[in-house]
Amino acid sequence: MTAIVGALALGLGISDYLSEHRYVAAYLLAYGVFRFADLLVRDEAALGLDRERFARRVMYEIPLLLLFFAAPFERTYIYGGDAPRWLCALGLLIELAGLWLALGARIQLGFFSPAPAGEAGSVLVRGGLYRFIRHPIYTGEFVVLFAWPFEYGAPVTLVVASLIGIVVIRRRIRDEEATLLAQFGDEYARYMQVTDRVIPNVW
Repeated sequence: MTAIVGALALGLGISDYLSEHRYVAAYLLAYGVFRFADLLVRDEAALGLDRERFARRVMYEIPLLLLFFAAPFERTYIYGGDAPRWLCALGLLIELAGLWLALGARIQLGFFSPAPAGEAGSVLVRGGLYRFIRHPIYTGEFVVLFAWPFEYGAPVTLVVASLIGIVVIRRRIRDEEATLLAQFGDEYARYMQVTDRVIPNVW
């Protein structure tokens, strides 16, 4: 929705624009389905019953939402014209990879991230994607948003979005790992020693 409002603000005809830019339309459709699926599988605390957690999540999203305005702005007012089709296709492929990673990780968690503290029978998931990295959901979400500048061929937005995304992910990881350490204790501490946060053998 933010991308559509941004396109309107730039004076673009939405129906004509999206019919002419099918990769952008496909990205928005896939992203919308991803967010809707993400909402469906969230626990009650993430849906807003825990106001502090909800407010913190909104603050994390604000800089990322600005990305949706920045990419079309950069393409329209700096470069003009349309991004090459191969670049748009690459962006869509990157997004689909991110969606697969984020939703696949949620399924492995049983739709909870992190598992609600104190819930009876909660276990630390260490298999599947979690065998390689501790936060595949955040990695997937970052990849999905990273793909957006490709749709418009907006390199400046890509660099800025990457820097903002890294800052946001670091803060979210810090908060989540504090929760998981409190919940699982030494078990999670040992898990941290043998896995990387978001990129195997890098970070």
